[in-house]
Amino acid sequence: MTLLNISELDAGYGDLQILEDVDMTVGDAEYVTIVGPNGAGKSTVMKSVFGLTTYMGGSVDFAGDEISQLRPEDIIHKGIGYVPQNDNVFGTLSVRENLEMGAYILDEVPQDALDAVFERFPILDERQEQKAGTMSGGQQQMLAMGRALMLDPDLLLLDEPSAGLAPDLVQEMFDKIDEINEAGTAILMVEQNAKEALRRCDRGYVLVQGQNRFVDSGDALLNDEEVRQEFLGG
Repeated sequence: MTLLNISELDAGYGDLQILEDVDMTVGDAEYVTIVGPNGAGKSTVMKSVFGLTTYMGGSVDFAGDEISQLRPEDIIHKGIGYVPQNDNVFGTLSVRENLEMGAYILDEVPQDALDAVFERFPILDERQEQKAGTMSGGQQQMLAMGRALMLDPDLLLLDEPSAGLAPDLVQEMFDKIDEINEAGTAILMVEQNAKEALRRCDRGYVLVQGQNRFVDSGDALLNDEEVRQEFLGG
């Protein structure tokens, strides 16, 4: 079943158009990665799904509903979580307070959701009272994902989750994303570590200058000579 359907999307910022006729789909519990050169519009796709860009045309359907002109706070209610690349934790708040902020639309913080996050990310359980801003980059990224999971979204948007992480933490981060997907949450991810992302995902899109260039299974894109030479460093 198709969960997210982006069709002929035109979007950007103010009068600046970044995306042109972009088509993408994410199936129920599917793992999809967007790769491409810097400036291709990858993050703009994510922000467009979450209502953070200027909509110029086309459609974004989620679970059968058109969401392209909804506000982010309404999109959260639909079942989409978003983890931006930068400034994705509240540095002066504790780990627990950050997680509680992830459930701000509810009347009370569900303990079972907190327990589920702590089970998935034990380091967050150990450091519940620590200020988020004093944590390492990898720990902050786990916290940002944990906060986005507090509402048990059907789709999780991840923008460059491995950016800035020490090499020994990158594999751990990818493993955590695999676990989230295997538990039933669909993933749409932008990732600079294109080869690793394509190895793990079900399907990948290559975006170039705001337009679709290639789409295929992750393995097929890794083995495509043109894709490897132009976008994966050979």
